[in-house]
Amino acid sequence: MRYLPLSDDDRKAMLDAVGASSIDDLFADIPEAVRADGLADLPRTQGEMAVEAALSKLAAKNVAAAVVPVFVGAGAYRHHVPATVDHLIQRSEFLTSYTPYQPEITQGTLQTLFEFQTQVALLTGMEVANASMYDGSTATGEAVLMAHRATRRKRAVLSGGLHPHYRAVVETLSDFAGMAAETLAPDPLGREDLISQINDETSCVVVQYPSVFGTIQDLSDIAAAAHAQKALLIVVVTEIIALGALKSPGDMGADIVVGEGQSIGNGLNFGGPYVGLMACRQKLVRQMPGRLCGETVDADGKRGFVLTLSTREQHIRREKATSNICTNSGLCALAFTIHLSLLGEMGLRKLATINHANACALADRLAKVAGVDVLNETFFNEFTIRVSGAGGAPRDGAEVIDALVDKGILGGVPVSRLLPGDEAVKDLILVASTEINTDEDRAAYAAALQDVLA
Repeated sequence: MRYLPLSDDDRKAMLDAVGASSIDDLFADIPEAVRADGLADLPRTQGEMAVEAALSKLAAKNVAAAVVPVFVGAGAYRHHVPATVDHLIQRSEFLTSYTPYQPEITQGTLQTLFEFQTQVALLTGMEVANASMYDGSTATGEAVLMAHRATRRKRAVLSGGLHPHYRAVVETLSDFAGMAAETLAPDPLGREDLISQINDETSCVVVQYPSVFGTIQDLSDIAAAAHAQKALLIVVVTEIIALGALKSPGDMGADIVVGEGQSIGNGLNFGGPYVGLMACRQKLVRQMPGRLCGETVDADGKRGFVLTLSTREQHIRREKATSNICTNSGLCALAFTIHLSLLGEMGLRKLATINHANACALADRLAKVAGVDVLNETFFNEFTIRVSGAGGAPRDGAEVIDALVDKGILGGVPVSRLLPGDEAVKDLILVASTEINTDEDRAAYAAALQDVLA
């Protein structure tokens, strides 16, 4: 009983303290349909070698992104990460460093955070950035709460082009905070009318750029409409390399920009850890969650760095805290900073150009395949296709992707995986192409897709 030290009396005392009658009451907010019923169908005991063999057999069923042509995106992208990045972040002073609460002994860590903030502010076209968040989805949720605080309103309007997982995080946080999050219907063609949804009760409008379907639009009119109602525009960027080619959100009037920084310096890593980005206008800085590193001078007038505006104690005030995110993805942020420093401005622009060119080349190839319709008029490195079979009958996108895997191609993300139960998107697939894809990869994808749809 080494790992089960609590008695029934201990458990009862804890339940009484929180006002719950049973352990099941603690999970009341989780829908019963997704709760596990009983134990998993696994052996109760097994030796170490048997466990290793069983897990290795399961792992062998995976088709790894590193060994086959991969065109998967939807918020997590495979890019080349220079070996220098991994080499540097594994130095002990970075890998094992603790929270920089004592500036006199953590100037190196504080300076890397300051440089990271500078890079994010420049990329997004904003005036100030924090020292990172957990990931893009939680950064989006925090941005909405931040807008509620700043405007003293409780209604957020979410674009139908916002990644469904990001939307779900916003809706969950809004639900528990007693606030409203209203989402427009998914629109792969990007023709939704967000402006008509903005009123004097709206705290913010949340738009993804490019959208989850890959569509790119000028957000200036939405920003103007939001500001006319004293609401804020929150722009979400899930593919940060896009900002090497596109107009920055700040230049279009965004008030808060959040996103996912995984594409720069960080591998797919089976879904994490990732690095959330957050930047805003100077006037909103005191509502910004997380850490903020500032530049100052010491007693001798020498340049130095400190955590500023937000104290450590602010984050442990429970319901009175600005945010429950009280730390940052420091090592992932460092990887981001190292990679972007290696690229420089011209390197990032060139990388973005290659991404766009590769995606255009892929879209052109796939458009020639019978049964494929490329929906996007504009895109960066990701676009949406509709798949159909003989006679134009819609094909199940998930089934098509599974068939492509059998042919050694990771062909994208079926939209039905992001929006389960929505029949209108069942035949849609999100396809991404980055700098790692070759002409041979694109040819193999087109040939495999042609076989699957025949």
